Amino acid sequence: MTTTPERQPPVTDDPTPGPDAVAIIGMSGRFPGAGDLGRYWDNLRAGVCSLTDFDTAELLAAGLPEDEVCRPAYVPTLGWLADADRFDHQHFGFSRTEAAALDPQHRLLLETAWAALADAGCDPGKPPARTGVYVGGGATEHHLAAQTGREPAASLGAMQVRILTDREFLAPWISYRLGLDGPSVGVQTACSTSLTAVHLAVQALLVGECDTALAGGVAVDAVHPRGYLYQQGGIFSPDGRCRPFDERAAGTVPGNGVGLVLLRRLDDALAAGDPVRAVIRGTAVTNDGAGKVGFTAPGVDGQTAAITEAWAAAGLEPAQAQYLEAHGTGTELGDRVELAAAAAAFGAAGAGRIALGSVKANLGHLDAAAGVAALTKTAFMLQARTLVPTAGVTRPHPDLRGDGTPFRLVTAAAGWPAPDDGPRRAGVTSVGIGGTNVHVVLEEAPPPRPGVARRTALPARTFAGPSFGALRLRRPASEPVAAAVPTATEPAAGPDTGTGTDSATAPGGRTDALVHLLVEVLGLEGPTDLDLTYTAAGGDSLAAVHLVGRIRDDHGIDVPIGLFLEELTLRELIARIETAAADNPLDLLLDELESET
Repeated sequence: MTTTPERQPPVTDDPTPGPDAVAIIGMSGRFPGAGDLGRYWDNLRAGVCSLTDFDTAELLAAGLPEDEVCRPAYVPTLGWLADADRFDHQHFGFSRTEAAALDPQHRLLLETAWAALADAGCDPGKPPARTGVYVGGGATEHHLAAQTGREPAASLGAMQVRILTDREFLAPWISYRLGLDGPSVGVQTACSTSLTAVHLAVQALLVGECDTALAGGVAVDAVHPRGYLYQQGGIFSPDGRCRPFDERAAGTVPGNGVGLVLLRRLDDALAAGDPVRAVIRGTAVTNDGAGKVGFTAPGVDGQTAAITEAWAAAGLEPAQAQYLEAHGTGTELGDRVELAAAAAAFGAAGAGRIALGSVKANLGHLDAAAGVAALTKTAFMLQARTLVPTAGVTRPHPDLRGDGTPFRLVTAAAGWPAPDDGPRRAGVTSVGIGGTNVHVVLEEAPPPRPGVARRTALPARTFAGPSFGALRLRRPASEPVAAAVPTATEPAAGPDTGTGTDSATAPGGRTDALVHLLVEVLGLEGPTDLDLTYTAAGGDSLAAVHLVGRIRDDHGIDVPIGLFLEELTLRELIARIETAAADNPLDLLLDELESET
């Protein structure tokens, strides 16, 4: 059988991205040593190793067996994600019981998806139409415990427990809770999961299946401190450090993290004035098939093909790269195979012309989140025009010495010079156990188009609070707070509810329940707080999503989420909700039946 290869764009020297380019317009993530992307970038620039070394007392307090922790081969190190067990369940409309059962990976992805939308200047309460979700995750202790334990199933039911814990529902929960109506796809290709998710999202955007897409992954196998048992000949490091492409490289270190990027077709992003972080010019996915020494081993030919196909899809030559963010596990076989594959793709001419690095030196191996951590790092470097060091790496691997390789290992922060033939460009590679190889071609963002405005700032954008559980969105200092509002004795704006008094303070019934709900969710201190606007009282889009769900579930009233974004006092807001209830035919019928009885 003869197969026709997929048509690729012609290779060109034109620096202008074509119609197949995709913009990264938003990013969010939490990685070891970094609760947000700002700290992540600071750590990368400083070459910080963010792996955590636990002492014996910490490991025993976490419930690990003493006979395991005290074994000589036990390495008490992890790319640990702090506060991975925290979750503000009310913001996403989960009850306490549901939140306790909800897998930490689901929680982290929900928080990160909301933050990625906000980073792009989108209102998470009003997400863009036709937004798709492409994500994957790893296996977790939480899922196993929920499936085998009796208590969760007794309180929630076996099916609900599965929905709240299984990784096949990672994408649908994001789509459901944030109201995203594009494709919602779970991705699973082991260590290359999150970069494969990006590839699939890019393809979906280019064929028109969605107009905006969230893509990435999460890996949190357990939330408590732990280490691992070193086995000679295995993939893990004997000393708890990962040194990709260093002569001392002896293995990797497991780690946890979560990251998402928000993508849009570049032409659409530029026309709308979206903040473009970087441009994806091309992507490709291959598999090694049987062309390797074993199932878990990497293959040269498959990795080479992924690189060359991605650059061909971009209409560019691999030689036009100035940087390669490698998979870089720091294992002897993995590093040798990857260097051989990359050298075959990028060419040997011009020794040291392509900078090389791997974020696993900083974080460890984040499994299903490894690729998006690498992609985010590279996007930051393109924005800052800065190459960051590979943490802890001092002497390059022997295969990187001499004139036979195009690569030079980045061991210190340095400026990223502009090339003579176009914008700064980089490749990002991710390799999965089982043979799924992914490569993404990244390019620095073009200047904004003339005549296109800066997107309008949202009324609430800046964060305040030490953790997500304590977050409240506050207004930027330059934005005025709402003007005068009615006093407690004045009637609320809008149609009167017929009580003859201010509906927000009328005793009994649904109004009291609505007041109680606002007090609970917003943490109000007293009746005078009802004279504040929703945003001035600390309300945000996440709380609005939760309130809409509670009002619908508890009172059968469908309230548009936009109502919470209007400049209404809480008293006026309650009056408007009561009006919506009065306009509901079913509610009127129930009231009539109740009065007759």
